[in-house]
Amino acid sequence: QVQLVESGGGLVQPGGSLRLSCAASGIDLGLYPVGWYRQRPGKQREFIASITSSKIPNYLVPVKGRFTISRDNAKNTMALQMNSLKPEGTAVYYCYAGPYGNPYWGQGTQVTVSS
Repeated sequence: QVQLVESGGGLVQPGGSLRLSCAASGIDLGLYPVGWYRQRPGKQREFIASITSSKIPNYLVPVKGRFTISRDNAKNTMALQMNSLKPEGTAVYYCYAGPYGNPYWGQGTQVTVSS
């Protein structure tokens, strides 16, 4: 059974930082591209960042330069370092992993950016 479990969400002030982590079991992350989506209140889920098995990253343009995606294939984990957070970053963040078109998803972790 595949499980992806996110952690690290919470409340942060504008301009602050958070580091999200995603731990996988039942799947070898090293075989697949992995990444993060978010769903803001009243919005559709949107792509944030991905990283290939050879560690080539890709980012949504508004977060490029502020967010950094990483993966540790040996530990079967991935992470999203988020700096200079803005209030519009308030969302539920989901990690995903697996084959193109049919990935597995985590349950999501809430990030709230507010003063």
